[in-house]
Amino acid sequence: MSTPALIVIDVQQGFAEQDAAGAKRNNPDALDRIAELLEAFRAKGLPIFHIRHASTEADSVFRPERTGFQVIPAARELPGEPVIVKNVNSAFIGTDLEARLRAGGHHTLVICGATTNHCVETSTRMAGNLGFDARLVRDAIWAYDRTGPDGDRHSAGDIHAMSLSNLNGEFATIVTVRDILADL
Repeated sequence: MSTPALIVIDVQQGFAEQDAAGAKRNNPDALDRIAELLEAFRAKGLPIFHIRHASTEADSVFRPERTGFQVIPAARELPGEPVIVKNVNSAFIGTDLEARLRAGGHHTLVICGATTNHCVETSTRMAGNLGFDARLVRDAIWAYDRTGPDGDRHSAGDIHAMSLSNLNGEFATIVTVRDILADL
């Protein structure tokens, strides 16, 4: 693995608000795993890029003026760690993330955050398509239960597993925090 960069996607209060409202999710320890990754990358002086979603939808909890836009404290950036604000699902669209990564010579990307089947999956797909060595950390991401267009309810665990299956091999290598810590 080349010198990796950690990409922390959308670990924002809007998700804590969903949790508090009773939304059902998988990986209840994902925030602890993200904190472990942050601590390890910081201890080694490795680059960290924080991604934040700024929704343009009028009723979104992720609008910049709402509390949901703020970072969850466990993933708060430190001075000098860039925060890249995006308006769509991909961290690469409408941002300078790709340019920053290439300028820094960062080919290997360790990806964590929220949510598995939305911004994490979209950003991971793009990372793979752009030629990066994407390492998606399965225990440092999470999904929520969802209802499909047919009215069927899908569990967060099933959604998470399907996203990992979709990404595995073609777009990313699926790893755990333990795998990443061993490689650092």
